[in-house]
Amino acid sequence: MFETVIGLEVHVQLNTKTKLFCSCPTSFGAPQNSNTCPTCLALPGALPVVNKEAAIKAMRLGYAINAVVNHSSNFDRKSYFYPDSPMAYQITQLHKAIVQKGELFIDLPDGTQKRIGMTQAHLEADAGKNMHEGNHSKVDLNRAGTPLLEIVSEPDMRSAEEAVAYLKKLHATVRYLGISDANMQEGSFRCDVNVSIRPKGQEAFGTRVEIKNINSFKFVSAAIAYEVQRQSEAYEDGIYTQEVHQETRLWSVEEGVTKSMRGKEEAADYRYFPDPDLRPLVVTPEMIEEAQQMPELPDAKVKRYVEELGIKKVDALIITSDKEMASYFEEMIAQGAVAKTAVTWLISELLGRLNKASLTIETTPIDAKTLGRLVSKISDDSISGKGAKEILDHMMEHESRDIDALIDELGLAQVSDDGAILAIIDGILEANPQKVAEYQAGKEKLFGFFVGQTMKASKGTANPAKVNTLLKQRLS
Repeated sequence: MFETVIGLEVHVQLNTKTKLFCSCPTSFGAPQNSNTCPTCLALPGALPVVNKEAAIKAMRLGYAINAVVNHSSNFDRKSYFYPDSPMAYQITQLHKAIVQKGELFIDLPDGTQKRIGMTQAHLEADAGKNMHEGNHSKVDLNRAGTPLLEIVSEPDMRSAEEAVAYLKKLHATVRYLGISDANMQEGSFRCDVNVSIRPKGQEAFGTRVEIKNINSFKFVSAAIAYEVQRQSEAYEDGIYTQEVHQETRLWSVEEGVTKSMRGKEEAADYRYFPDPDLRPLVVTPEMIEEAQQMPELPDAKVKRYVEELGIKKVDALIITSDKEMASYFEEMIAQGAVAKTAVTWLISELLGRLNKASLTIETTPIDAKTLGRLVSKISDDSISGKGAKEILDHMMEHESRDIDALIDELGLAQVSDDGAILAIIDGILEANPQKVAEYQAGKEKLFGFFVGQTMKASKGTANPAKVNTLLKQRLS
């Protein structure tokens, strides 16, 4: 039996207005090579200047993950040549990063948490983008110099499930902190996966393989599963040393396999040395104070939701996994929705409909205030749950946001008046004397029949609780 060992290197694009070492904008989708200047084009004589906002955002992550935030850190040059890197080196932080020795806690299926150590988070400049068209390759340098925060974990994960849980927790954290939009489709949040196996009980790590630039949780899980199987089979077949090398591999989405890309370099191969154009990054007390301004993070929200709102932890974890969903939920509560009812209508009813329509909480046609008011109408017995579902379906297709108007328009106002319900019940009982006699003779299962007939006669508008109470009175 083998044990899987996984470590992740996550690249988070910081949402600063300008690049890490120049004043070029970082906007996505601009015309090719338009967001460039002598500094990010590496023209002779152009010198870098550190972006203060990027440093503050890196520090904010450090404080959020209980890390050591260095008040003085250094920049290094990582030498390599590639067409999308006009400098022929990357400015990064190797020897003394701005953030070191942090931790993140992931939630496991059994309800416990596991600590994942963070080696460091360092600032570095992104490369440009290579584009291949037929027999030609082009380079767009709009992204060159964009500020990245590379977050390096310890090799503390032991399964694909743990790796995905870590990624999702980190993704949520950077979004809550407001330091990145973490848009995986646009490359703002991507990761390199380091995978190795070892016989259970062995202390030494196996040969580490790096899988580069994966940009979805699903592909991370699939790539790890494939690589673990590949390495395990090689070990069992006695060809581990021939087949498994310290190398960089790519994940092929189309084929569902990892493919060899190049041999994995060691730090010495990059010829790191201190960047002579950049002095140490020394943070000021004002920068520290700004970086320590912290929003309520996912773990704190889960604790508050469970303890103060009385909802289940599993539901709290779902809601807090996405910053927009948590904000949506809290707006529903502000509109008078009861927390436990709001959970059901957000997770089961709304998200179910959104998934079916290929929509998200960000693109939902029903805003939080509207759903909150609808849920509050259920709690005060203005409308039944069945009627609320009908209104929700209507709102998924139409623009209307006036709940009261929709209740009237669709004739869904719940009847709670005893007299009105009793009139319906009396009509049902008079029309079914034989069944009344059978019920009173001991056939209690017929009670459901009377409830159903009453609800049908009221077109679903009668208050179910009132129907049950009044029926029992009449039948007794």
